[in-house]
Amino acid sequence: MNRRAFVVGLALGTLAGPRGGFGQPARKMARIGILGLASTADLSGPQPKSRSHDALLRGLRELGYVYGEHFVTEARGAEARPERFPALVADLIRLRVDVIVATGPALHALKQATSTIPVVMAASADPVAEGLVQSLGRPGGNFTGLSLQSVETTGKRLELLKELVPGAALIAVILIRTNRLNRQAAEAAAQAQRVKVLSIEINDAGEIEGAFKTATAARAGAVLVFAAGVLFPHARRVAELAARHRLPALYELRQYVEAGGLISYGAEINDIWQRSAAFVDKILKGARPADLPIEQPSEFELVINLKTAQALGLTIPPSLRLRADEVLQ
Repeated sequence: MNRRAFVVGLALGTLAGPRGGFGQPARKMARIGILGLASTADLSGPQPKSRSHDALLRGLRELGYVYGEHFVTEARGAEARPERFPALVADLIRLRVDVIVATGPALHALKQATSTIPVVMAASADPVAEGLVQSLGRPGGNFTGLSLQSVETTGKRLELLKELVPGAALIAVILIRTNRLNRQAAEAAAQAQRVKVLSIEINDAGEIEGAFKTATAARAGAVLVFAAGVLFPHARRVAELAARHRLPALYELRQYVEAGGLISYGAEINDIWQRSAAFVDKILKGARPADLPIEQPSEFELVINLKTAQALGLTIPPSLRLRADEVLQ
């Protein structure tokens, strides 16, 4: 059962456009800047190793673009170090790229550095609340793209975790220290659901193991892991630490479950990157980011790893298993 779908904030027809042809008149080759947390090598070229960035190029191919003929990419990777983004952004600005596709912490570095180069978000946790755009329907400025809406779905993830581990007296929430919105959303949802949570904030990859030790020392019965920032490039390590500490963990993105994590609930990030191609296409053909409504995921996928559940000695409730979009054996 596939429940992935997207809706536009306003004016659904805005992104509709002809497929299959880049356009008849000759034009200069476009340069598309790409910013990510992976290594530059994983993001570069016509067949990048990163699945998300490969999805973006797949989306461009479906719109009629040929790499090396109609466009090339200028990829810059932060090597899981968000503090590198300001320098990487400055590099892309010097190159005068036509558009930049980025996500997560790179967006804030871009917001501070440029108000002229078009930026396609793939995706933002909540672009309005983060101050990246004025509204979903009329973004204003030079930012447009897709929203992950991770803040709005925090309560649902907490509900699922309670259903999965009903006996958990305390739930640890692991997130990036600068992610104020996610922390506030988790604490508000916990208060509404009468759940006790412990927010464990980290700043870099070196603190990930310590976060799980803190959760274990506090006798947390389960863990809610936000995907943003330095955590995502270390999905496998995060999943391994959760298993080592015998902590049932629910994640925002399916990539954690594919890496050995227990369960995830959220939008499919590779689909979002592929959908970003439509925004790039419109901008390269002259559209202003300010006029392109932000697209939101309207449906989310629930993915469960049964092998991990068995290793934890955890029985997945039938109600969860029946609602799952995918169960990994």
